[in-house]
Amino acid sequence: MKQQLDSLLEKWNLLQHPFYQAWSAGTLTIDALKVYASEYGAFIGTLPEGWTALDDAETAQEEREHAELWGKFASALGTKVGTPEIAQTRELVRVSRELFSRRATTLGAMYAFEVQQPETAKSKLHGLKTHYSLPADVEPYFEIHSANWHESEKILQAISALSAEEQTQALAACEKMGESLWNALTGVYEKTCIN
Repeated sequence: MKQQLDSLLEKWNLLQHPFYQAWSAGTLTIDALKVYASEYGAFIGTLPEGWTALDDAETAQEEREHAELWGKFASALGTKVGTPEIAQTRELVRVSRELFSRRATTLGAMYAFEVQQPETAKSKLHGLKTHYSLPADVEPYFEIHSANWHESEKILQAISALSAEEQTQALAACEKMGESLWNALTGVYEKTCIN
C-alpha cells in the first residue's frame, strides 16, 4: 500500500516545487514568506479536523498546538494567518474539508501531507537558518516537524486495515490532496515570485 500511495505522490513531490526550491536557495523574498505563512496557515488550521474525523483526539490536540506554532511563524514575519486570498489556497482548504468528511478519504488526504512534511520541514528549516536573519519564532514549527514520521506511519497502518474499496478511495484522496497541496504552492509562487 505504501508503494502505491508514494508513487501517486511522486508527481506532486513538494520538495521539487519551484517555491520550495527557491526557499532552499534563499531566493524567496521576506514578502513571499509572509504571503506563504498567511495563506498556507489556513490549511494548517484544518489538520485538527482531519485527526478529529479519525477519532484521534490526542493528535488533533497536538495539531491545534502546532497551528499555534504556525501562527507564531507568521507573526515573526510580521503577518498573521487569515482567510486565504489566493484561489488555489482557498481550493486547498475546501478540498481538505471535503476529504475530511469520510474516514477513508481523510486517511488518504492526511497521508499525502504527513508523509511529505518531515522532509519539507527539514528543507525549510535549513533554508531559514542558512539564508534569512529572522526572529527565532520562525523555526519551532519546522523543528518539530522535521523528524515527525510517526503520524504518516500511524495513517499508513490505518489505510492498510481498510477494505479494498476503501483503500481505493484513500488512494484517490491521496492523489487529490497531493495535487491540491502542489497547486496551493503554485498560487503563492505565482503571486510572489513571477512578475
